[in-house]
Amino acid sequence: MSTVDIYNTKKEKVGEIGLNEKVFDLDVKEHVLHDVVRMQRAARRAGTACTKTRVEVRGGGAKPWRQKGTGRARAGSRRSPIWRGGGVTFGPKPRDFSFKLNKKVRKQALAMAMSARLREGNLMVLDDITLDAIKTKDFVGIMSTLEVDNCLIIIDGINDNLDKSSRNVNGFKVLPAEGVNVYDILLHKKLVLVQPVIESLEKRCLA
Repeated sequence: MSTVDIYNTKKEKVGEIGLNEKVFDLDVKEHVLHDVVRMQRAARRAGTACTKTRVEVRGGGAKPWRQKGTGRARAGSRRSPIWRGGGVTFGPKPRDFSFKLNKKVRKQALAMAMSARLREGNLMVLDDITLDAIKTKDFVGIMSTLEVDNCLIIIDGINDNLDKSSRNVNGFKVLPAEGVNVYDILLHKKLVLVQPVIESLEKRCLA
């Protein structure tokens, strides 16, 4: 079992906590992380790009000119794909890009991502982090004290003041424990966990 220090928002050590090695000490398999990140990003794609085929473009019912005798190439419709204003051949249509991976793989990838951050020395545990009001300056001050310039902060429940105070600060993101995911962990250099979420994260990965 790995033991890490617990800090307060003034970066003073206030205790220690043991981390389950089955969650925070896994061998990192890059292909597993890659598959899960690809799944997450595919699910976020809108898939709303749409073009009209020659059937859907308005008009084109009448033959533009007679078949023979004009000296021009034969044409049957003004909505031919080779005409300006005509339909599009093999253009994009609305589609769903998402795909699924096994729940076991997703849990494993989450544990691997957290293990990677711990192994790099980029995982920090705080006893608590709260703000009395929505104030970006206060949030930036706390992050400066902790010497963190790019991180994902995982909190217990929803903290509206903290969330809104961090929203306009580049490189920071606050998520409740239920929303933690592989992509956001890997996207940020450092992972900051508030102490109460550790138990729920371990249960989630081992369930």
